[in-house]
Amino acid sequence: MKIRRRRYLRIVLFLSRLLLSLLWWELILGRFLSRGLVQRGANERRRRWAARFRNLALEMGGVLIKLGQFLSSRADVMPPEITRELAALQDEVPPDPFPPLKRLIEEELGAPISELFSRFVEEPQSGASLGQTYYAWLPNGDPVIVKVQRPHIRELVATDLAAVKWAIGLIKWYPALRRRVNLDALLEEFSRITYGELDYIAEGRNADELRANFADNPEVFIPRPYWSHTSERVLTLERADAIKITDYEALTAAGIDRAEVAERVFGTYVQQMLIDGFFHADPHPGNVFIEPRGPEPEDASSRTEFVVTFVDFGMVGRIEPRDKALLRDLAIHAFNRDVPAAIADMKKLGFILPGTDTRPLQRALYILIDRYYGLSVREFANIEIEEMLAMAYELRDIIYEFPFQIPIDFVLLARAMGILEGLCAGLDPDFNGFIVAEPYIRELMAMELAEEGLPERVMKELEGLAGLLWRLPREVDQFLSQSIRGELEVRVTPTREMERLVGRLERAADRLMEIIAFAAFLLAGVGLLISGWWELGWFFLAMALLTAMHLLLRR
Repeated sequence: MKIRRRRYLRIVLFLSRLLLSLLWWELILGRFLSRGLVQRGANERRRRWAARFRNLALEMGGVLIKLGQFLSSRADVMPPEITRELAALQDEVPPDPFPPLKRLIEEELGAPISELFSRFVEEPQSGASLGQTYYAWLPNGDPVIVKVQRPHIRELVATDLAAVKWAIGLIKWYPALRRRVNLDALLEEFSRITYGELDYIAEGRNADELRANFADNPEVFIPRPYWSHTSERVLTLERADAIKITDYEALTAAGIDRAEVAERVFGTYVQQMLIDGFFHADPHPGNVFIEPRGPEPEDASSRTEFVVTFVDFGMVGRIEPRDKALLRDLAIHAFNRDVPAAIADMKKLGFILPGTDTRPLQRALYILIDRYYGLSVREFANIEIEEMLAMAYELRDIIYEFPFQIPIDFVLLARAMGILEGLCAGLDPDFNGFIVAEPYIRELMAMELAEEGLPERVMKELEGLAGLLWRLPREVDQFLSQSIRGELEVRVTPTREMERLVGRLERAADRLMEIIAFAAFLLAGVGLLISGWWELGWFFLAMALLTAMHLLLRR
């Protein structure tokens, strides 16, 4: 109990220091100093934060490692100085000693290791946040991977989640974040997923389901579980020797085309999400491997056939049939650049709150599609920073204030796609997800047409066209008659953008007055302290602090 209490306090103190540092640099100094001055040295500052977190996670293990692994995979949203520091958490998870794990295996499987396996390598093959894996051979000679939970991991997970919950309780006081993200719901979902990963029987069933979904695809390999050697805390899986997906030198040396790897991995996820409705939700580099198949390359120009291998099935996502159908519609409408239909799909999926005026979002999407639709990763990276900033400034109010949310059921999907994007971009800077997804989207369109039937689709379009032709002459006649009689009126109704602009001006004026008050209180307090008026000086400094806190909480 004392160890758990010390662990909890240590995590809480670390997160407190990190949050205070973030508050000081990003909010307080960002309010009263120029942005350029605050950003000076920001890269090195963030790198130090990440390095401290990495060291703490490596020392303590548990949920902190999983959090660091997730952040290191989000190259699309995290600064490179952070992802580089945290990347070591993919490989450098320190192993636990073998004797306690040996006792756990024998207790769980009910027999000595010498009877369960013909050979068992006691040196761990890899370490993960919740367990570690070993090479072994079954009595019949089959090579396997044995995954064993770390001792007392459930108690450690409970302690870490309690500390994270405490930190989220502080973060929720930041209004700009509280308005847009349901942090309590995210923590509840993360806790459910983490505890779910501690059930290796469920993980084995996940592997069986994914294996069945790819049974007809020889380009994807899902290891099968050996149920005779599996329990809730021990999982034995078929073994495949393969190359880690981020080992670019080994892939090139094996004659494997990295661009083809990116396309194939991305394609498997299009199938999992839009066709199967069941997907591997944790595709970080330690869970995706490439296995060469066929002869060694004769020269640098030849290519080797390969198979994509997935491991670690503790975190999976399931999409209900209704949501899967809506996701298909959204993919088809996005592919066809049908923005109004895509927004309607997003409403049905719960990404947009009911009753929201979607016209600003529609305008933003048209602008983004016209400029960026279909670009590869390299083409996107080559866009001038001035153009990106101009586009961001043009759309920032829409992006910031639009009531967009990710339903809890789609958090895993968004997480998996974010990690996947980083993987594919690393494999191939010219990667273009639109090109890879195109055949799948066309297949979905053909499936929908086959399900609905061509006559039904034609009749539906003809009904819409007939209705339009029926209304059009009457509406044109009404418009011309009103124009001749001078009865047409032009009304200007304040839009939401105009209302937001007025509101921002009012808030800016209020903040300016408060900043002036803060500066006055601060200068008066410092001056009085220098003059020896201690009580009055501290009073004015306290007023300055209260004013600063009010400014931050109103943001």
